[in-house]
Amino acid sequence: MNTYRKTDGTFSGNSMADVFGKKRSALHRLAAESASRPYYRPLTARGAEVGIDGRTVVMAGCNDYLGLSTDPRVTEAAARALRRYGVSCSGARVLNGTLTLHEELEDRLAAFVGGEAALVTTTGFQANLALAALLDEDDTVFADMSNHASLVDAVRLSGAAHRRYRHCDLGHLDRLLAASDPASGRLVVTDGMFSMEGDLCPLPGIVALARHHGARLVVDGAHDIGLLGARGRGVTEHFGLTGEVDLVTGTLSKCFGSVGGMLVGPAPVVEHLRYGARSVLFSAAMPPASAAAALASLDIIESEPERRQRVFGHARRLLAGLRSQGWDTGRSATPVVPVYVGDSRLCLRVWQELLDAGVFTNAVVAPAVARNRALIRVTPQAVHTDAHIDRILGAFAEARRRVGPLPPVPSGKLPPAGPRRSAAVVA
Repeated sequence: MNTYRKTDGTFSGNSMADVFGKKRSALHRLAAESASRPYYRPLTARGAEVGIDGRTVVMAGCNDYLGLSTDPRVTEAAARALRRYGVSCSGARVLNGTLTLHEELEDRLAAFVGGEAALVTTTGFQANLALAALLDEDDTVFADMSNHASLVDAVRLSGAAHRRYRHCDLGHLDRLLAASDPASGRLVVTDGMFSMEGDLCPLPGIVALARHHGARLVVDGAHDIGLLGARGRGVTEHFGLTGEVDLVTGTLSKCFGSVGGMLVGPAPVVEHLRYGARSVLFSAAMPPASAAAALASLDIIESEPERRQRVFGHARRLLAGLRSQGWDTGRSATPVVPVYVGDSRLCLRVWQELLDAGVFTNAVVAPAVARNRALIRVTPQAVHTDAHIDRILGAFAEARRRVGPLPPVPSGKLPPAGPRRSAAVVA
């Protein structure tokens, strides 16, 4: 018989398991055992420089690539919506939560990304979870092994078979598609710009394989919509394939400086998701201020291409400078700059050295990356100055001196680059 102890909230006895008694995750254990505290650190300011522990440091670990989350035009648009509509829609889109702001944003995003229709959701994670409504247990999903967790969870929720191909390996994807049942529904899913590695999916090859094998294709443009392409329309525009992808998903929390998600594609598919996706039907609508902020950001993205140019200029300097110091930055050619460390504990030490030197970065360990492929993630922003980039490079040089030589990082079995045009991104 189990006895509940109110003093510590636990059960005594062995007759049943306690769902609250699970072991801590590997990430939790790592954070608890480390002298550093790289996770859940509260900041007291936002922008190119942030406040932490009473200090002001350079923010080099933020997805606000274009610096729009603190742009006065964006914050004023959010404030106007806040005054007019309040802080919440207090309901799901399907019932009482739809505003004209949502519909305007959907029309604008469909035209911008290049699709018949768009659906906006409260978060990017929910947008990807909505894909589960397109799948069932008779379908098969072919997914890049480095896809975002939200895409992985969407497949799990759907019950579809999950076939994962090696990162950006077109040969492996081709073999998996060829071995699958042509009578079943088949879907290829990939990130456009990978959030940790900073490289691009080989989209031309993926489009060709999907067509050859009769599969549908979904691309998650969370990190590339607003950043890549001549007009900032994402990886599809970068490769000259706008309109050639069946469905594009994305988020408004990166380049758009707001929060929310999007799905852009054929009108019948988008309409099906409006009424069939549980993450849409049973979630409160995107707050008015977030929708208004995204609209204002879209105006700026369309009218100020120099912001994208500035970000890529900073990325070129960082990649060249870090490589000259001996850091391994993989195959990145975008503003996502991974600095591979390998060992998780050593990664946390490097993170702390960088913070001590006045630069806030991201310490990324498993499960976000493969084991023994821990990395420091650095992301420049349009609001950074040349002096900020100098400070980031100086902090890495100091960390290198203090930490000393690093052991070789496992390769991760990355395939040859192939026809991916990655080098052209920052050329």
